[in-house]
Formats: sequence, structure tokens, C-alpha cells
Amino acid sequence: MADLPRLHLTAPRTVAPPASIDGGALGPALNAAQADAANHGDTPLLIVAGAGSGKTRTLIHRVAALIARGVPPQRILLLTFTRRSAQEMLSRCECLVGSASHQVQGGTFHGTAHRLLRRFGAAAGLPADFTILDQSDAGDLMGLSRSSLGYGDLKNAPRGAPRFPRAETLLSIYSRHVNTEADVADLLSDQWPHFLSWAGDIERCFTDYVKRKAERNLLDYDDLLLSWALLLEQAPSIAEQMRGLFDHVLVDEYQDTNPLQSRILRGLCTNGKLTVVGDDAQSIYAFRGATIRNILDFPKQFPGTRIVTLEQNYRSTSPILDTTNTLISRSTERYSKRLFTERHGGEAPWLVTVRDEAAQTAFVVDRLLELHEQGTPLREMAVLFRAGYLSADLEIELANRRIPYEKWGGLKFLEAAHIKDLLAFLRILENPRDEVSWYRLLRLLPGVGDATARAAIELLAQPGWEPMAIGAVRAPARARPGLLAMSALFDGMRRVERGDRPHAPGESIRLVRQLYDPILQATYDDAPPRMADLDQLEIIAAGYPDRSSFLAALALEPPANTQDLAVGSTDEDDALILSTVHSAKGKEWDVVFVIHASDGVFPMARAAVDDDQIEEERRLLYVAMTRARNELMVVYPLHSYATRTGADFAYTQLSRFLDQGVRQTMQRVTLGDVPEFPPLPGPRAGAIIEPEVDLRALLRGRFQSPP
Repeated sequence: MADLPRLHLTAPRTVAPPASIDGGALGPALNAAQADAANHGDTPLLIVAGAGSGKTRTLIHRVAALIARGVPPQRILLLTFTRRSAQEMLSRCECLVGSASHQVQGGTFHGTAHRLLRRFGAAAGLPADFTILDQSDAGDLMGLSRSSLGYGDLKNAPRGAPRFPRAETLLSIYSRHVNTEADVADLLSDQWPHFLSWAGDIERCFTDYVKRKAERNLLDYDDLLLSWALLLEQAPSIAEQMRGLFDHVLVDEYQDTNPLQSRILRGLCTNGKLTVVGDDAQSIYAFRGATIRNILDFPKQFPGTRIVTLEQNYRSTSPILDTTNTLISRSTERYSKRLFTERHGGEAPWLVTVRDEAAQTAFVVDRLLELHEQGTPLREMAVLFRAGYLSADLEIELANRRIPYEKWGGLKFLEAAHIKDLLAFLRILENPRDEVSWYRLLRLLPGVGDATARAAIELLAQPGWEPMAIGAVRAPARARPGLLAMSALFDGMRRVERGDRPHAPGESIRLVRQLYDPILQATYDDAPPRMADLDQLEIIAAGYPDRSSFLAALALEPPANTQDLAVGSTDEDDALILSTVHSAKGKEWDVVFVIHASDGVFPMARAAVDDDQIEEERRLLYVAMTRARNELMVVYPLHSYATRTGADFAYTQLSRFLDQGVRQTMQRVTLGDVPEFPPLPGPRAGAIIEPEVDLRALLRGRFQSPP
């Protein structure tokens, strides 16, 4: 990697410290706009909160003001996108109103839906002991529908048609259909056009999937919201009871809601006492079904809406705001606002042009080390990128330099196979009709294949899903001991629980592990760390009152790892943050690097043909740049590799979003030897290369037996 000159600022920086938002209990008095929003009356309220404008403080003070004027706290509902956000808000609210805040109803849309369905579902024909499918189990059940209808057989494909979608793709289409309320054919045409010829068959799969869920008393994640909406719309007496629970509803991050969530609020808040907080400029989750239309159309959907705009930014310096304000001003449809700050001084953001990705990596590493030497902790610096693979070169160099870093994302804790195995045991204890969990566990047993597992499930269904039945299934001799042991485990645990001594979640896991641990050791090569995960899960489960609440908590808000489940856990290591922009939303750092600021990345090439997607890509770059408090560096490599193999070397163009007006607010920095038209590496375009050796054949030959 070529050495780059170390950078030194030509003048000392004079950056005013951030205005404290959390001085004392909750910080200084609210500014005029924040106070106006907090003390609003009883009509619909839309708080358009710019990046770093103190929206959380405003929402907390809004809750406190409602309680202070006599609204019973238990009749206030605060909806957020994570359970932790709700808990943090209510904890801070306690500083203003005391213990009364403990009675405020707070949580996620899905968590609130779950509580209401447990309470009102039986009156609408939903058995009270329903089980919630997580994403993976829902995919398994969709796979059963797909197979039973014969769509796993490629011979059934229409002439010229592609293969039928896999189960996980079917589930994605189904989820998008439920949350966006778009027709299946329209979704396929827009996002999965290669499957459009299967539209009718896909809907047949969905019909069977829905039927299987109903027969087995299962709800998937999307059913929670859909069921809530349907009760509000089609069960007048239940809807009236639900509405009667809450006098005021407050919603955070409203720009991230989907059409189904907006539909729920229209059915729930007929009294008009609804407050939503959001920023149209940070609407970046269309791939999850969110729509910017919810916040843009809010005044039309809720007549009499008052709009309060928060424009004072407490995060960034004024030069950074000059750049980001200019960037977002190009949006074609938005709420007009221009953020300002009292944090004067500091440097204009850097727009850094480098030769290629290697030079980009060298610049980022050299610059962050220099800043670290000047006193900036690594944890207060972040490198942001459009997609996870774009950090690969940087990660290699960080490892070579022994620079600690944390990359947000990766395999989720509950997606690990051994965790899913153990939770399947608990789900069956809660709901013996859970076919997906039965199938998963039966396939773990030695000698049990697909046919034996399906035969066992059919036998279980006949006497009413009694576990002892699997001991009678016809199976190979090798499978008999495992089937009998599993039958005995479930039967013994259920007999004890029928005697009014239900096992606590931690105890349930301990008993199940007597059967499962030997299976785990025989199944996985890396058994020790997996066993440690189960130890941690057992400890965590002990903190829940019963299995039902434990399973519901995991399904409703899956943790990324065991530390996310442990209350109060912290990571004190000083490590650089690498993150996709989507994962960085809501966070902030002293120093932010945005890398690969080129067309084809911002915006992604696949978005370039759709105006709505182009606008979302602009908002995505805006979110990335507004994460910076003191210093912002946007890096543009002049050349890139069109494939990860490096075979296709290509010129790139600077992101179209960084137009001349935006660039005028930035410092232009050019590093290294960056000729206007550098020669392409390797052979001339179109040249045919005859390989000297067949490397793939050599690799295959290493594992072939000699003749």
C-alpha cells in the first residue's frame, strides 16, 4: 500500500463545545420550539425534528407536560422502534415527574400489539396460548407450504420460467405485502420481476402458509400488527375498548413507519390526541417497508394537525451544517427547514479525492491515527459506508496495523443454529402444536431423516399433539433411542407442569440440555463456544418470570448477541466503529469518515432508474454526514474495481449528490498521484489470456485419490 503524506492542520481548531442536552437531570431549559411542542394541546401534532435537534428531550417533556396537566400516566402510550428506547425515555422522564412515569405504557409497535392480542385476542377467536414465530421459523413453515404444494420440483416450472422462489424469498415477499399493503403482482413487478410468472402460485403458497399458522396456533411477526389493525377496523366493540385504554399516543421516529403502522394509528387515535416525531430527511428504510409518505401526508390523514419544526442543532459545528443543509435542500419533496447551531468555529468538511481504494484506506488509517494521537478516542470516530462489503480493504489494513475496531452487523445471536435448537424445545413446551419446532428437533436426532420426521409429526397430530406418540413412530433402529428419549423428556416435563409446578425458564433450559448437550457435541465441530452461549442463555432466562414472557421477548426484539440480553452490559474497549449508514442512524461521533462517495454507491446503481429511490439515496448520504460532531471527511476514490475479484478496473464519478453547490461548502483535498486519466492496469481491454496452468484443476487434484 503506497504511503501517503501525514496531514497536519494549518491552523489550530477552535470548535465550541457541544451545547449540553443532558446537563443536570435533563439539561437546560427547552428552546422556544421544543417548549412549544411539549406544551401543545390535544389536537394532532407533528414535530419535524432535524438531525441533532433534541427530539428525544422534546418527546420526554411532552410526556411530562401531559402528566403535569392531569392526564393519567397509565393512559399515555409511547411507541418507539426498540424496547430499549422506550425504557430510556421513561427513565429520563422520571427525573421530571417522578415515579408517575413508571405507569406510562411504552414499547415497540410489535410489543404493544402482542400485549393487546393477549388481552383481547380470545374475544376474536385467537386462542390465548398462541406462539410467535421468529423469522427463521416462519421461513421453515413457508418451506413446508412450498414443498407440500409441489413447488420444490423444477419439472413443474412453466416453459421459459425461472425456478420457483425459495422459502426465504417467499417470506420476504409475504412480509412486504402485509406491511406495505401492495398487491403481490405489483411487488413482484417492482422488486422480483423474474418471478412475476409465478404470481398466482406464490399467492397459493401464502394461502397455505396462513392456513398452517391458524391450524397450529402460530402468529408470525407481521401477524401481530395485521391482527391489531384488523381488530381496530372490523371488531367495533374490541376497537372501542382498545381506544379507551389511551388518552394520548406518542410515536417516535415516525418517518420509519410503514403503511400498516399508519393504518393502526388511524384506527387507534380517532380522538386526534396523537403526537408523532420524525424527520423526513432521515427516511431511509424503504427496504423494510417504511414509507416517507406517512410523515409527508400526516396533516392530510389527521385533519387539524399542527406542525412544529425543530431547527436548532446541538450536535454539529456550523461548517458541517452548511454542507448538510445544502445537500438536503436538493430533495424534491420535503418539510422546509434549515438547521442552525451555536457551535461556531471548526473546519469545513473535507472532500478527499484519492487514486483508488488502497489510497482511500491509507488516508483513513493515517488520519484516524493522527487524530488519535491528538487525543480523540477511537470510539469517538466512525467510518461509514453504503454496504458492508465496502469496508473489506479497510478491515484488512486495520488488522495489519493492530487497530481495534468494531463492525456493526453480522450474524444475529438468535440466528445461530444451536440457539434456535434449544429455543425450539421451549416453544414445544409452550405450544405442542408447533410443527416447525417439532420438525427442527426431530431432524437433530441420529437416524431421523425427512421421511421419519414427517411421519412422526403426522402421528403427533392424531392424538392431539401428545409427545409420547413419537415413541410409537416407525423408524430405523438407529433412530429409536433418540425418539424415545425426546418423548420421555417432553412427557416428564409436561407431567410436572400439569401438577401446578411450572418450570421457570432457566430450569427448563437446564432440563432440556440433559438431552441436547450430547446432540450439540456430536453435531457441531466448534461445540465449546456454543456450549458457552447456552450457559449464558440459561443465566439470562433466569431473569424472566415464565417461559412465555421469555420467548415473547426474544421473538419481539431479537438481540444481536448475548451481551445485548444482559442488563447493564457495557464494552469499555476503545475501538474504532465501522458501520453501514443504516446501522449508524441515531448515533453520533466526534469524527466521521464517509468512504466510497461515488456514483454507483451513493446512489447505488440499482436505484438510479427510480426517482423515489434516488431521493432515498440522497437522504442516506445526508444521514451519514449528519452523524459528525466536529470533523467530517468524505472520501472519493477516482478508480474502483467493478468486481470484488479486482478483474474489472473502472473509473468512477463523484456522487451526483455532491454537486457544485455542495462542494463549495467543503474543503477539496487531493492526495497522492491522481492523474486525470491514469492508465488501466493489466492487459488491454478485450484481450484474451491463455492461462499458464489450470489452477482450479490443481486444487481439485489435491483431494483426488491416486489411480
